[in-house]
Amino acid sequence: MSSQPLPRKSRRPKPADPAEAANGPLLDLSRYVPALITFIANKLSNSATAYYQKNFGVNVTEWRIISQLAIEPGIPASRICHVIGFDKGPVSRNLAAMQKRGLLTIRTAPDDGRTHAITLTARGRAVHDKVIVAALERERRLLSCLKKDEREVLIGLLGRLHENLGTVTGQSTN
Repeated sequence: MSSQPLPRKSRRPKPADPAEAANGPLLDLSRYVPALITFIANKLSNSATAYYQKNFGVNVTEWRIISQLAIEPGIPASRICHVIGFDKGPVSRNLAAMQKRGLLTIRTAPDDGRTHAITLTARGRAVHDKVIVAALERERRLLSCLKKDEREVLIGLLGRLHENLGTVTGQSTN
């Protein structure tokens, strides 16, 4: 067996085979922004769930809920759904499971008897304080390939894209 080095992948995909092109246009997944964002998000979420579940007993959706409750104590489930972009079904199921585990409390909102105020318990806050250290370290490692000014540009661009989502979804992002 020879130990020939593997050929390097070119940075640009080869042009599509004319027979394939005849079947219609193809996406260049290395440049299609929605795919790139989705691929990154899926891989980050999957690895975060595995890591957070193993080390802290929460999945990534629970972590997103916990982190939002730490930022906005007493918010209703509808606000959580809006911020993290999930439907109310999965969020409600996660909230019920987290309440059973003593991570949060769900009470009728004092200012509106039709909604519920959700807050972290001391146990939920303790989980938050442990997971946030790991979450920030994961972010640091992800962004370590960028210079500080590049990180700031990326954050600004992502914020602008987030604000512009309504042009695609028809929904407000705030």
